[in-house]
Amino acid sequence: MSHYISIKISVITILFLIFLNSCSTVMTDKSSKYKKNKVIDEILAIDESYSDLDSLLYVSIEDQNMYLLRKGTIYKVFKISSSYYGTGSEAGSLKTPLGKHEIFKKIGETLPINAILKGRVWNGAIANVITEEIDTEFDHVTSRILWLDGLEIGKNKGLGVDSRSRYIYIHGTAEEGLIGKPASDGCIRMYNSEVIELFDLVGEKDQVWIY
Repeated sequence: MSHYISIKISVITILFLIFLNSCSTVMTDKSSKYKKNKVIDEILAIDESYSDLDSLLYVSIEDQNMYLLRKGTIYKVFKISSSYYGTGSEAGSLKTPLGKHEIFKKIGETLPINAILKGRVWNGAIANVITEEIDTEFDHVTSRILWLDGLEIGKNKGLGVDSRSRYIYIHGTAEEGLIGKPASDGCIRMYNSEVIELFDLVGEKDQVWIY
């Protein structure tokens, strides 16, 4: 009898664990779906014609995420790091500019991962990537560069607020431990492996919306 009870308890326990796992999966799926719907609603509020674009990068400063959309559908999500100093377009502010941009130039196609670019040129140096939450005195640009150009006169394009003249990039970083929270000097930082992946998924003139 005790052996029978033991087997029955084991079966009940297994069924209960399966139930909990199922509930967890459903909740995760619902949370993910809600998140994606929220992002689409945000983009829709900016410009209803967003789905006409073959490819769009949407940077959420609040979420510290960047979403790659294909024809209006979220294709890929990347964790990013925007400016430690907040958002703004003023020259010399070290802030991340808001608004619509496009990729002006792609740089670093054949470079090895973690290559350090200075003035958009690689001199052979490879970054020592830090995975801990350590803020160094350096703001290395690594692996790849997507150089952004503002599309909105007076907001992120033109005298005193020009994103391209401010050298605002999407790029890899040596401070990977800080990805997911504001830490840059104005640019959008990414994990090195992911900026290389993204580099191959987008083209020059693709739009980048930062909000």
